[in-house]
Amino acid sequence: MEIYSTKNELQDHLHTLRKAHKKIALVPTMGALHEGHLSLIREAKNSADIVVCSIFVNPTQFNDPQDLEKYPRPIENDIALLKGETCDILFLPTVDEMYPSSDEIWEIDLGELDNLWEGAKRPGHFQGVTQIVYKLFNLVQPDIACFGQKDFQQVMVIQHMIDLKQLPISLKIGPTVRSEKGLALSSRNSRLSEKGKEDALVLYRTLEQTRNNFGQKSLEQLQQEATASITATSTLTLEYFAICETRTLQQAMDKDNTKEYVALVAAWIEGVRLIDNMLLNM
Repeated sequence: MEIYSTKNELQDHLHTLRKAHKKIALVPTMGALHEGHLSLIREAKNSADIVVCSIFVNPTQFNDPQDLEKYPRPIENDIALLKGETCDILFLPTVDEMYPSSDEIWEIDLGELDNLWEGAKRPGHFQGVTQIVYKLFNLVQPDIACFGQKDFQQVMVIQHMIDLKQLPISLKIGPTVRSEKGLALSSRNSRLSEKGKEDALVLYRTLEQTRNNFGQKSLEQLQQEATASITATSTLTLEYFAICETRTLQQAMDKDNTKEYVALVAAWIEGVRLIDNMLLNM
């Protein structure tokens, strides 16, 4: 595996690969890799000749400086995991490399996606996400980009940016990878106690219950039952539970058999914010 820390080195290497007509896939990450990330590396390998993984803890998408400071950075373990998956290239830049100017301005029209759910709870988050992903897209110029379904709203935001900027990139969405009991894998899970991980399983169970009952109960019933189920766990603080149309993420008021729906949830436990989702009729 080749490891590059500067844009120029990476671009020079990728230029050679493109001249050889190699198909390139990009897997952008913030490190602290787990099986969810590795499943995206495998998906990328199945879809392209060359896999580029980036590890960069992007400061512009953090609302809370303490969250940025606490974010895990086990880089030696990450490198070992990527080598184990025979990833071709790791891009490991510094903040100065990606943001050479401290007063850089970025703004993209994300419509309502920037104001709903994660957009509402974390103002500016998706501007920061699109800022760094657009930089990586321009740098790597991938044919394919792989993202995980766990960050469902983020995937919709990236697709919106690809469409808006008319980028020749195919977006591949990998399914959420879960623990044996069902907890969605996340780099932040490492900050949870074993009891915290056990209590957090109510999120998965509630999403499954909502999916299983989707055809039999009204949206209002499903919403009420989900909220009651999560709030009954005293160690969790629910931020939101919502049933939405998949592309717009507008909260659904009535069912329409021609549309697809997703349940979104965000909650706090032991000072850690967890998000999850589940497709309901796909």
